[in-house]
Amino acid sequence: MTEKKTKLADNKTKPTNENVEDFLNSITPDQKRKDSFVLLEMMKTASNEVPVLWSNSFVGFGFKRHKSPTTGRESDWMRIGFAPRKTNLSLYFGNYIDEHAGSLEKLGKYKTGLGCLYVNKLADIDLNVLKEMIEAGLKVN
Repeated sequence: MTEKKTKLADNKTKPTNENVEDFLNSITPDQKRKDSFVLLEMMKTASNEVPVLWSNSFVGFGFKRHKSPTTGRESDWMRIGFAPRKTNLSLYFGNYIDEHAGSLEKLGKYKTGLGCLYVNKLADIDLNVLKEMIEAGLKVN
């Protein structure tokens, strides 16, 4: 039986040529900006990738082809990344967050979505555990 070909989805979130540091420098309040630069360095070091600004709100590292388990559609996405949001920092590890269940028990104060982790500020979590989660996400991707 031949495998059905999937159509590449056209994501609204796409890589740009905008400067990542300029974007991060525009973030308020100060603590969210400082936390964003910490995440930038952690992910850059772990991935050995150049950061790319996606749709003027996500900082991503590397590229991968993602296939939706529900629809089978494929799209290009970052291997890991984060988005400094008004209410929190959203972190993306390139896999489903429930795959990090053991680490989440030790992480600290957070909330989760299907594929992301939400933290209010980095002071609320254990950065060593976060580093392990970033590295684990990169191994999968």
